[in-house]
Amino acid sequence: MKAIILKEVGEPENLVLAEVPIPTISENEVLVQVKAISVNPVDAYCRRTKPYLDIIYQTTGTEEHIILGWDVAGIVTETGKNVTKFKAGDQVFGNFKFIGQANAYAEYVAAPEKELVIKPANVSFEAAAGATMAAMTAWQSLVNIGKVKKGDKVIIHGASGGVGHYAVQFAKHFGAYVIGVSSEENRDFVLGLGADEFIDYKTQVFEELVTDADIVHDTVWTEDDKHVERSFKALKPGGTLLSLIVYPEPEFIERALREKNVKVLRVNVTPNENYEENMEYVARLLSSGEVKTHISHVFPLEEMYKAHALIQSKNTVGKIIVVP
Repeated sequence: MKAIILKEVGEPENLVLAEVPIPTISENEVLVQVKAISVNPVDAYCRRTKPYLDIIYQTTGTEEHIILGWDVAGIVTETGKNVTKFKAGDQVFGNFKFIGQANAYAEYVAAPEKELVIKPANVSFEAAAGATMAAMTAWQSLVNIGKVKKGDKVIIHGASGGVGHYAVQFAKHFGAYVIGVSSEENRDFVLGLGADEFIDYKTQVFEELVTDADIVHDTVWTEDDKHVERSFKALKPGGTLLSLIVYPEPEFIERALREKNVKVLRVNVTPNENYEENMEYVARLLSSGEVKTHISHVFPLEEMYKAHALIQSKNTVGKIIVVP
């Protein structure tokens, strides 16, 4: 089969097309013919950062090939002997083996049965692939951890991005009042997702405009890690700060609790006992049309390097998809 392998840690051009064996499946796995792959910022960070590659991809030093990627949609072609959830021909999607070696940049992948769900028939492979890691990140942050509910005032940073555009839609689904933060050129897009207000982070100071938020979904990294401090200022007493990028210092967490009874929580995207239930909920939202995947670019497999160059620019609207 064709796959994209990482020749060495470094630039996007180090991702090259190669012929590799079709993977074998274990008794609890299915073999999936990949129809669409979603590319995430973590993919690009692993590609160019050896320590991160070692941790997230879990390199052992014995791999014949490094094949990145964790998000796919495709068709089941073979099932392990203990698999009961799927049969050959089923259309599925999911984010699997994260952290670990999912090897998703390929024409076929071996995926655990429990980390895939059925793709709705009226949703494209591309849209389903997009609604995997990014959608689950937003879901875990706002729903599982943030407990968003009707009437909450929620600030979504990076509201036009891969995670952010799902976060806006999920928050609205649960009845929140949503304030989307992005750049001015994405105003119409963010408001079109359902946001009630828009803030241009380049020209407006969000923590001066909003000081009574119930939840802040913070996806911003700055060299001084001070963005979480700004998000803290935008929260009302008793609010919740969800930090998806920065690991807040213990002193900051203690001060936030002491001064305003604000909970500061670091969001880690890892499979949990509710993964299947959460993914199936998202599948229903996609099927009904209440939640949509916005796809800004689609690349063929051999142009994976272009997808990586684009995702690390941090200017992507919605999702980038690659098709074998």
